Amino acid sequence: MNPYFTLALTIIFEIIATTSLKLSEGFTKPIPSVLVLIGYASAFYLLSLTLKQIPLGTAYAIWSGLGTAGAVIAGVVLWRESIDLPRVIGIILIIAGVVVLNTFAKGTPA
Repeated sequence: MNPYFTLALTIIFEIIATTSLKLSEGFTKPIPSVLVLIGYASAFYLLSLTLKQIPLGTAYAIWSGLGTAGAVIAGVVLWRESIDLPRVIGIILIIAGVVVLNTFAKGTPA
């Protein structure tokens, strides 16, 4: 399987888990609480598979950066959290960092 596809699935599961974490209301709601556990377990398992082919620093930067951006977007869409210029700039910088790491980073896959 393509490691970047696996990494994309990792990010999706991480965003689902993080969103479910808010929905769980401190693990007091059973269904979102189970989704948190399944989501994070799936994300970490898929990340472990990804690390067989993508260097750790690159994979983690993509995972954490896009996961953060996805969580911000989920917050804005689902809970109408504010989106202001500093947040937009922060998300752009995170994505720019991921692009820089993938474009200019030296190293060979594990």
